[in-house]
Amino acid sequence: MKAVILKNFGSIENFELIEIEQPKPQNDEVLIKIKATAFNPIDYQMRQGATESKLLKSPILGRELSGEIVQLGKNVKSFEIGEKVSAYVGSLASNGTYAEFTSVPAELVAKKPEKLTYEQATAIPMVGMTALQCFKRVVIPKDKAIFITGGAGGVGTILIKLLLANGNKNIYTTSGNKDSTNHLKNIGINENNIVDYRKDNITNMLKAKNGNFEYVVDLVGGPMSEICAELIDVFGTYVDITFLATEKAKETLFDKATTIINITNYAPTLKNTSDKYEYYGNALKELFDKIDKDIITAPEVAIIGDLSVENVQKAHLILENNQTRGKKIVMTVE
Repeated sequence: MKAVILKNFGSIENFELIEIEQPKPQNDEVLIKIKATAFNPIDYQMRQGATESKLLKSPILGRELSGEIVQLGKNVKSFEIGEKVSAYVGSLASNGTYAEFTSVPAELVAKKPEKLTYEQATAIPMVGMTALQCFKRVVIPKDKAIFITGGAGGVGTILIKLLLANGNKNIYTTSGNKDSTNHLKNIGINENNIVDYRKDNITNMLKAKNGNFEYVVDLVGGPMSEICAELIDVFGTYVDITFLATEKAKETLFDKATTIINITNYAPTLKNTSDKYEYYGNALKELFDKIDKDIITAPEVAIIGDLSVENVQKAHLILENNQTRGKKIVMTVE
């Protein structure tokens, strides 16, 4: 099969398209012919050799997919050959998703809704599960204000939709361009609650609008974590999805006795239980059910092209330079 591999950590020049042996499903796995895969910030962070690179078990990056089941392990009874499915595979599959095939534990997989294309379905697993975990683990009273950094991104978009559907209307977030601002307005954010993160006085602007916040969700990290730390109230709750808070931010959060909640998709794999992988398939089924019921909608996608080194490189640069403009970057695999 064809696959784009990462030869060494570092530059986008380290990607190469090669032919490798097609994986064979283990007893509890399904072999999936990948039809589409999506890109996430963790992809370029892994490529660069950041903390997340410790999760790599294959030189093929990519952590989510949609496609068709073409072979079943002998213990798999919940799926049939030919079913259209989607999955967040993380580092649990035979290889990543910049490839034509991958073998995946069946517990990770959910049937693709008929109303979604392959491209739309692959845009949901990683960002959707992250947003859903955040939404479920932090119960925010409907009358409380929430500050979310990077709300126009994939995780932010689904989280905002979940909160709005729940009745949380007082949501503030950041934007860096007109497209992102329009996207946020279209999903239901009041224009007055959207602030330009490129301006030097963003902290003062937000304090003038709302004062300090009891709840902050940081989807960006880095310098933005310091703004979050300044904005959060004493004894407030800081939801960390990037693990990229600076030392200065950590000191401020400690001084304010902040409750810090870490959100990670790979955490369930650390459980010592036989059903630990069911979390993923069940979460994806819940997200697809919410989409079928029009509680949330699939992210907008930007299709970058088919499986190639050039398209992988292009997608990584778009993510690194924060140029997604509210859309999930997707690559087709034919």
